[in-house]
Amino acid sequence: MKGSLKLGKIAGIGIFIHWTFSILIAFVLFLNYKTGYNALQSGWTVLFVLAIFATVLLHELGHALVAKKYNIETKDITLLPIGGLARLERLPEKPIEELFVAAAGPLVNIALAIIISVFIQVPETSRDLLSQLSNGVNATNFFLNFLIVNLWLALFNLIPAFPMDGGRILRALLSFKLKRHVATKIAARVGQLLAIGFVILGFFSNPFLIFIGLFVIYGAQMESEQAEAKFMLKEYTVRDVLMKNYQAIDANQTIETAITLLLDSQNKSFVVTQDKDVVGTLNRDEIIIALANKGENQTISSAMNKNLIFVDVNTPLGNVFEQIYGNKLNLILVTENEKFIGTLDTENILEFILIKEVKTKKADANF
Repeated sequence: MKGSLKLGKIAGIGIFIHWTFSILIAFVLFLNYKTGYNALQSGWTVLFVLAIFATVLLHELGHALVAKKYNIETKDITLLPIGGLARLERLPEKPIEELFVAAAGPLVNIALAIIISVFIQVPETSRDLLSQLSNGVNATNFFLNFLIVNLWLALFNLIPAFPMDGGRILRALLSFKLKRHVATKIAARVGQLLAIGFVILGFFSNPFLIFIGLFVIYGAQMESEQAEAKFMLKEYTVRDVLMKNYQAIDANQTIETAITLLLDSQNKSFVVTQDKDVVGTLNRDEIIIALANKGENQTISSAMNKNLIFVDVNTPLGNVFEQIYGNKLNLILVTENEKFIGTLDTENILEFILIKEVKTKKADANF
């Protein structure tokens, strides 16, 4: 993710922290200043925020390490002010695998809460609890707050709504009896129904619930559409949407040449070649960035994307759609018998889906 600083690797997984995390720390310090807390109190609060994000990291590692047991690699984990994001190379398809991968995160939080509870004195009454938590985070109640946050994270993530873990757990359970796209649609609708309740409740209590509700509604809709599209594409292969008429451009040409081609055609992505070999790809955004940074006279080879993604022409289209959708790829190179024969991009697959939907609706209407 752009704007992220790499902290290191754990179990071969890159760990990143987004620059906006610094804004969160600054905001916490500002609130402490406005509240009148001293430097020691502010220090405990910042330390607690860091502890929360360590918990979020462990939560995401729970997903990643269980996924690895099913031969699903995790590209990286990024810590954001709103939580963590683990990018799996693909989502588990089998219900039992998705169930375990989804449940791993909340189970990490529950395990942490249980471990902490062994070493601290948990208040017996709600009055005692509120009394201990009333003065902000400090040395006395640090671990009690940590326990509560872990329980809250576990419960929040178990809400049966996409994109939370609970939504994936619900889909996995439904998938034992139903087809995956049907299970996804049901789980999405359940989540959206709960989200509407969040929005309504947010107007009368905490406005943050409105944000959560809208987030769930959008996430559930996206998940449902992706599952429906993948189901629709399962009978097709890359060959069915292969683009043989692609625009190639030589790596030794200048950005000015790429700009001319961009303005003179509908092409937004280009295959970059050198001595008839494919050496990279170049899209509209990369052209604009190169123009802004180094000018139109720099060579395409210095601006192109060298991270080439190849797929075989007989690869199931549903698998490729998930790869493109999950990793936001612009251009995929297609091979047959290890020979480059054409390209495939997101727009082409979406157009294929749209055409198939129209044809299906028309056939159903005629029937």
